[in-house]
Amino acid sequence: MLEKYIEKKLVAEVKKMGGIAAKFVSPGLDGMPDRLVLLPLGKMAFVELKAPRKKPRPLQIRRIKQLQKLGFTCYVIDDVEQIGGILYEIQSS
Repeated sequence: MLEKYIEKKLVAEVKKMGGIAAKFVSPGLDGMPDRLVLLPLGKMAFVELKAPRKKPRPLQIRRIKQLQKLGFTCYVIDDVEQIGGILYEIQSS
């Protein structure tokens, strides 16, 4: 399964919940997560998407830790089976 398939599934599931999964591009700030998930009632999180069993690169790990230190929630998804649980966590936070 390709990362692209997981990403499309995430976008579709977020849309079903009435939210937005914005593609996050940050010129000059490498390693930022792929998507910014925005759900109703002001719920949000950064999501890095990976192909199954693939891990974030060291720069991506550092960027995720930096965002978490600033108080932001970040997730890494490498399987479509994770999507429902993670969206529930974001919505419930």
